[in-house]
Amino acid sequence: MSQAQLAGHDLSDSYISLIESGKRTPTPAVLKLLAERLGCTPEYLSEGIEPEQRAHVEVLARHCELALHAGRADEALRGFDEVIDAEDNPELTLRARWGRARALEGLGRVDEAIAGFEELREIAERDAGRTSWLPSVIALTRCYHAVGDLGQAVSLGERALARLTELGLSTGPDLAEVARVLLLAHLDRADVERARTLTALLPDSSDVADAYFAASSRALEESALGDAIYLADQALSAAATRVRDTSKARLRVAGARALVRGDGEDNLRALDLFKTAAPDLAGDEAKSCVIESARALIQLGRLDEAVATLRAALQGVPRQLDPITVQAELVLAQAQLAQGDRDGALTVLRTTAAQLERLPATRHTASLSRELGDLFDAAGDGASATTAYRRALESVGLRPTQRTTQAFVDH
Repeated sequence: MSQAQLAGHDLSDSYISLIESGKRTPTPAVLKLLAERLGCTPEYLSEGIEPEQRAHVEVLARHCELALHAGRADEALRGFDEVIDAEDNPELTLRARWGRARALEGLGRVDEAIAGFEELREIAERDAGRTSWLPSVIALTRCYHAVGDLGQAVSLGERALARLTELGLSTGPDLAEVARVLLLAHLDRADVERARTLTALLPDSSDVADAYFAASSRALEESALGDAIYLADQALSAAATRVRDTSKARLRVAGARALVRGDGEDNLRALDLFKTAAPDLAGDEAKSCVIESARALIQLGRLDEAVATLRAALQGVPRQLDPITVQAELVLAQAQLAQGDRDGALTVLRTTAAQLERLPATRHTASLSRELGDLFDAAGDGASATTAYRRALESVGLRPTQRTTQAFVDH
C-alpha cells in the first residue's frame, strides 16, 4: 500500500510521511482511521502489540513472580526473559527486569544479579519522581555482602538505613533486611561495637501496614514521589497479608468451636487451633478466642487451667457492658459448675443475667441468653432458667401474645 492509498481522501501524503518518520504523532481519531485501513487495531499501531498479546504477557509476568516466590528461580528467569523480549510497556518491562535480577540472585548467579540491580538503581536515581531507589539499594546491599564486598555492602546499607530512618520507619521487611545485612557485614569486619549499636534498630512491634503508610505520607510531604509510591505499595502488601492471616485465623476459630462439641481428641485439636489463631487476631476476636479455648479446657477436664485462663482474660479489663465480657463470665460459671462450686457459679450467673438485660436485643445476645438458661438449669435454678430462655426468644423477636399470656395468668 502506498502512502497515497493509505492517506485516501481524508489525509495528505505528506502527513503520512511525517508519521512514518516519527515527526508527527497521530491523534486517536487518525490512529483509528489508519488502523481500519491497515486491518489492525489502534493499539497495535501505537504500541506494536495486540491487546490479547499484552494480556498474555502480563499474565506470564505474574506467573513468573509466583514461580519466584515458590523457589523456582530457573523457571522464573526464562519467563522474565520472554516478557522483556515481548513487551514495550516501560512499567511491565521494569518489573520483569527486577524479577530477572531476583531470579539470578536465587540461582546463585550473584554477579549477574548485581549488574541487573545496578541498572535498576541508575534508572530509579534518574527518575526519582516515579521510582524509588530503596528496593534496588537494599538488594545490592545483600548481594555485595554475599560476594564478600563488605565495603560496598556497608556503604549502600548505611545509605538505605539513613533513608528509612528519615522516613520514620521503625518496622517492616525493608528495615529488617537492611539491619540484618549490616549486622552481619560489621561482624564480618570484626566491628562488634557497630554491630551492637545496630541491635537497637531491631524492628519493633508496630503494625507494619500503618508504619509504611506513615512513611509513605512523609515521603509525599517531601515530594519524593518514587519513595511515596513504593512505600504505599509496601503498606498495601502488609495490609493484604494481615487480612489473609486474619481470615485464616477466623476459620481456625470457627473450626475449633465446632470441635469443642466433640470428644477428647476433638477438644485437643480445638485447643491447638485456638492457640494457632490467637496471634493473628486482635480486639474482641482475640479475647473471644481465649475465652473459647477455656471452654475446650473445661471439656478436657482441665478445670483449674480453664479458670486461670478466664481470670487472666478478665484481669485488668473493666466490667464493661459488652457481649465479650458476658461470654467470659458464662464460661467461667461453666467451669465453676464443673468444679462443683454451685454457689460461686450462681453468683456469676446472676450478675451476668443483669448485664444481659441491659444489652440490645440481637441474635448474639439471644445465643448468650440461651446459654445462660442452660447454665441456670444445670445449677438447679429453674425460675432463672425460664427467664433467660424467654429473654433469648424475645431477642429474636418471638414474644408471647397477649391472649396466651392472659390464659397462663387465668390458669
